[in-house]
Amino acid sequence: MLVAAFWVAVWWAAAALVDQELLIPTPWRVLQTLGGLITTAAFWKAVGLSLLRICMGFAAALLVGTVLAVLTVRFRLLRALFSPLLRIVRAAPVASFIILTLVWIATDAVPTFIAFLMVLPIVWVNVEEGLRNVDVRLREVAAVYRFGRVKTLTKLTIPSVMPFFLTACVNGLGFAWKSGVAAEVICLPALSIGRQLHSAKQTLETPEVFAWTAAVVLLSMVLEYLLLKLTRRLMPMYTKEAVDDEVG
Repeated sequence: MLVAAFWVAVWWAAAALVDQELLIPTPWRVLQTLGGLITTAAFWKAVGLSLLRICMGFAAALLVGTVLAVLTVRFRLLRALFSPLLRIVRAAPVASFIILTLVWIATDAVPTFIAFLMVLPIVWVNVEEGLRNVDVRLREVAAVYRFGRVKTLTKLTIPSVMPFFLTACVNGLGFAWKSGVAAEVICLPALSIGRQLHSAKQTLETPEVFAWTAAVVLLSMVLEYLLLKLTRRLMPMYTKEAVDDEVG
């Protein structure tokens, strides 16, 4: 709280020094604007639809990234084929993908696709690493006791990979949220946070720009907090000791 208070004080001092709301509004002015926005139905519709679009892309990335990780670990040819694609997605600017995607798909689907594309490499790499780090000795134990494919999957592979998967979820959520909102600012789907940010910028409503940005940051923090809380509950179930006990 003291750190937060320090940076709010810095912000307030900068606003007082510039003394132009068009450039830097005061924290109090931004808080007033945000309070006004929260009371409107348009705010919640924009937030709800933005969350829906981005969460759809995030969920799709979790599914496709996991499947690709399994395939590329099992088949070397697929890894050789898909590795360049992975490097391109990780290296290319998000704006380039947004502009190209606008040519290919409908405007409302662009934020979903961009969120999917940004999270996909994170999930892919983490799950692949988890699969490659499954304890060989535990595999041998499973083979000796003839676990079978289903039991080996549920009792050994999934618990061993889950910490890597949960880490990918936590790291990927922030990327999904930021890239999804950035895509909305460029493609301007109806009833979205990005469109509201763009409209505020066009009309030079700087306090509203700050207020929408604050809303994005707060929503991101809430989502990450909920995901971290879920992760901390699940993680003890998938520690190495828990896996050893399960196989043993």
